[in-house]
Amino acid sequence: MNHTFAIHTFGCKLNFSESSDMARRLREQGWSESEQPEAIIVNSCAVTHAAEKKVRNYVAHLHREHPVARIVVVGCYASLRADEIRQWAGVEAVFGNRDKLNAVQWVVGQPIPETPTFFSTYSSNDRTRSFLKIQDGCDYYCTYCTVAAARGESRSDSIEHVLQNIEKIHAEGLKEVNITGVNLGTFGKGTDENFYDLLKAIDRQHLVERVRISSIEPNLLTDEIIHLVSESDILMPHFHIPLQSGSDKILAAMKRRYKTDLFASKITKIKQLMPDACIAIDIIAGFPGETDADFEDSYEFVKQLPLSYMHVFTYSRRPGTPAAAIREQVPETVKRERTNRLLELSETKKRFFYHEHFGETRPVLWESEEADGKMFGFTDNYIKVSAPFCADWVNTIRPYVVEDL
Repeated sequence: MNHTFAIHTFGCKLNFSESSDMARRLREQGWSESEQPEAIIVNSCAVTHAAEKKVRNYVAHLHREHPVARIVVVGCYASLRADEIRQWAGVEAVFGNRDKLNAVQWVVGQPIPETPTFFSTYSSNDRTRSFLKIQDGCDYYCTYCTVAAARGESRSDSIEHVLQNIEKIHAEGLKEVNITGVNLGTFGKGTDENFYDLLKAIDRQHLVERVRISSIEPNLLTDEIIHLVSESDILMPHFHIPLQSGSDKILAAMKRRYKTDLFASKITKIKQLMPDACIAIDIIAGFPGETDADFEDSYEFVKQLPLSYMHVFTYSRRPGTPAAAIREQVPETVKRERTNRLLELSETKKRFFYHEHFGETRPVLWESEEADGKMFGFTDNYIKVSAPFCADWVNTIRPYVVEDL
């Protein structure tokens, strides 16, 4: 009998990496993906109230569409509110982040092993790039965030095993690896290895053509890491650095581990060594206690930074977090207004960044997606470009003139 499954993923790239790994393990057990599955795994997110609502609604939708399918919910929502999820119609099993890969054993009916301290995963369902999980968990406990509670303490892979995984990814023909984690800069915690050592080893081994660093805390983005990226042929000039607020008062209330002057110094250092680098940030609008003056300070701070674009988040009140108990909650209408202003600023910065590089010839990794006869790819510094579709170009890196999409 051909057993069938489906996996639905919400949230971050880490979740997508883990979902891809679960799918690969199920296929190795002889199962196949289907639109009419007998088992469904939902990899959940709980970063905002809206994210949780999407998961709840989607599980209800899945149960209506597939009333006899066995539904398994895993991930952050499952870690935080397992008892609640067990009451949902159609849900037969719940696994948190610590043991989410055990969902595979549950689906296929195998004994569930003891959960390891850390499990590595990588995605392989994209023809050009892979998201490789090298670290999990966080010890920072920012006052607005549930991730530390959902993911547990910081823990990570070994350098040797990361390199082995990159070799496997390369053997599958993929050209780019995006190294991911919850708090990447704490890689190696409790060992004699660290994130800089890992990057040096990756650069020295040169196992794939491209490696990108996903989000890294500004206080952990050391000058030696920036220097290494600037001198590397495979570490791409692309940084994603969470700021969260451009107000020192709000950063302190969030219990972030830096001030705006340190953040600005990191941006300056990157641009000094890599003027073409792409720099993205995360920022939150409407944190409790954020006055109009605080927001204007934050807005003006990011406005003057040479950023490429911003991921803008509207503050979401998360039960159990210290920020949820702050009395001075910002009204929803004000949060939306501030969010929209930041989104407009982000779009302005992105257009300027693209315009700076129009006419340049840069290496582009071309993807398999086709839309209206076009294909798309990304430059080394993460500018999206398009060209007439050519099958021979898929999963190749070619010099190409940057033009407006």
